[in-house]
Amino acid sequence: MTSPLQARRALVLYGSETGNAQDVAEELGRIAERLRFDAEVAELNAISLKQMLQHSVVLIAISTTGQGDLPANSQTFWKALRSTRLRPGCLQQVRFASFGLGDTSYPKFNWAHRKLYNRLVQLGARPIYDRGESDEQHPEGIDGTFLPWSTNLRHRLLEEYPLPEGTEPVPDDVLLDPKWLLDFAEEPQQPPEPGAKEAPSSSALNGDVPEVPSDDLLDVPGGLTAQIISNQRLTPEKHWQDVRLLTLKLAGHQPYTPGDVLTIFPKNFPSDVSQFIAIMGWTPIADEPLKFVPSSPVSSCLPISNISTNTKITLRTLLTSHLDLMSIPRRSFFAHLAHFTNDPFHRDRLLEFTNPEYIDELYDYTTRPRRSILEVLQEFESVKIPWQRVCSVIPAIRGRQFSIASAVAPSIGEGEMRTNVELLIAIVKYRTVIKKIREGVCTRYISSFKPGQDITVTLQKGGLGVTKKEMEKPVVMIGPGTGVAPMRALIQQRKQWREDTEDADTDGKAEGMRDVLFFGCRNAESDYFFKDEWETLRKNGIPLDVFAAFSRDQRQKVYVQDLVRQQSAPIYDALTKHNGIVYLCGSSGKMPQAVREALIETFQAEGGMEREAAEAYLVSMEKSGRYKQETW
Repeated sequence: MTSPLQARRALVLYGSETGNAQDVAEELGRIAERLRFDAEVAELNAISLKQMLQHSVVLIAISTTGQGDLPANSQTFWKALRSTRLRPGCLQQVRFASFGLGDTSYPKFNWAHRKLYNRLVQLGARPIYDRGESDEQHPEGIDGTFLPWSTNLRHRLLEEYPLPEGTEPVPDDVLLDPKWLLDFAEEPQQPPEPGAKEAPSSSALNGDVPEVPSDDLLDVPGGLTAQIISNQRLTPEKHWQDVRLLTLKLAGHQPYTPGDVLTIFPKNFPSDVSQFIAIMGWTPIADEPLKFVPSSPVSSCLPISNISTNTKITLRTLLTSHLDLMSIPRRSFFAHLAHFTNDPFHRDRLLEFTNPEYIDELYDYTTRPRRSILEVLQEFESVKIPWQRVCSVIPAIRGRQFSIASAVAPSIGEGEMRTNVELLIAIVKYRTVIKKIREGVCTRYISSFKPGQDITVTLQKGGLGVTKKEMEKPVVMIGPGTGVAPMRALIQQRKQWREDTEDADTDGKAEGMRDVLFFGCRNAESDYFFKDEWETLRKNGIPLDVFAAFSRDQRQKVYVQDLVRQQSAPIYDALTKHNGIVYLCGSSGKMPQAVREALIETFQAEGGMEREAAEAYLVSMEKSGRYKQETW
């Protein structure tokens, strides 16, 4: 007979583009485990609808991408869920709760979550608690809404699935066992000495570690090998920001369209890895071959997706290529660390950071100064993470997505087909509120690239949904800063399509309707990207008008939204008389809402619309796919 505890099975699913929804899912998995559920965490594409029926409760975390779409690792599941063969009520055995991750600067805020939630309910699945939704623009980030929602969900789970009499939830001060542990693949040559103390960064100071990560290629699912052709700085050396035009060569014909993204997988720098190893006292075993072993008979997928149980790996390679030492730690990280110190003061301080009442203090310690995991461990020097558990404490490095800044143009080089890709990348390097220099994990890696070097990348569809059919319509492109990257790709692609077509009618339509690009930067002389290119296109008769806003070249700051207002008449004609399309790319802060407001005012000023009618027209553009936004 199955005991009440054995029957408690929780399936925790996530649809994630950048990893935030996966973080939320893993936290939900820990909540379920503490309530004595046998919890399994997996991406949505990894499970079938039938598997949902085999669990007591299903918990879902999902982000929205593109124009209200589900992430790529959810599309297979979503297709199955939308099948017309499914009968009403087929999921009536499913009890679920869901949490969405969104951004209110997007018109279709949390649409992926709402579509998924509504379809599950339509098929009979029963929510056990109100759906939760977070906003990336919230002052406290995801935790601002996730913490209260997850606390209430925990209470609801206990009400719906009460524990047997005499059984209590696993206390927060009890360390949960990870699904997988590291172990020696063979007998170590030099046995580790527990508690051995080393001088942090001594090896780095002695100069016996390389300055940059190795050129070893990573094994990434769906990965492509890209060769660096050039890594050109576009901004002057004295300019405050280093912006690169990175050109890569992919073997073979790799088709892509404007709005598509290339993902680069970063590595940590050897000096940081050596410091981490020294702080933890792992130097004697850092290069010993290790393997993953399950901690229970039935374990979920490995913590590092591109490593199998047969792969031999070392702590150094894990810390270099797979674990994100330089990321800003989440609340769960501090909860883990509290178990690995014997210092009462350090333990109390770490636990304070896990207390929802001190969320502001956690933000001030981590997010505001951009303090890294490595720096936290340097400060809390009494913490010694067991190396066997490192993959359950340090998050995995995730690839960084960059919008492609070129149109696909396969060419023959050295006797073989190849595809060139160009990326416009701002190198992240700045001084924080605590006067420390911060560098982006991926852009620091990118800045080290040399011509001829090979790296591993993936190529993915973006959310702009550009098609050749749109050639008959003018486009209004708004892309300040590096947001001009997909706009450049679109301009190049439309130029190619014009050259390829032999339809005189299409040419005539294009001639009467001009495309418009609004670009914004600080200075005309410092960061006006592709200025000469736009001028050359204009001289060659390409129907393109470029308006640039320079926010620091005069006393009164000028932004792209100001230029939209100034050019309201041609914008109105393009969007209303010619059924044109708006593409908006760039920062996801205040800019998208400011541009939206400028467009509404354009409809009012040029079309004589009331405010309500102007807003309704913009909404109708969104619904018909004529207002497309991709911000980051």
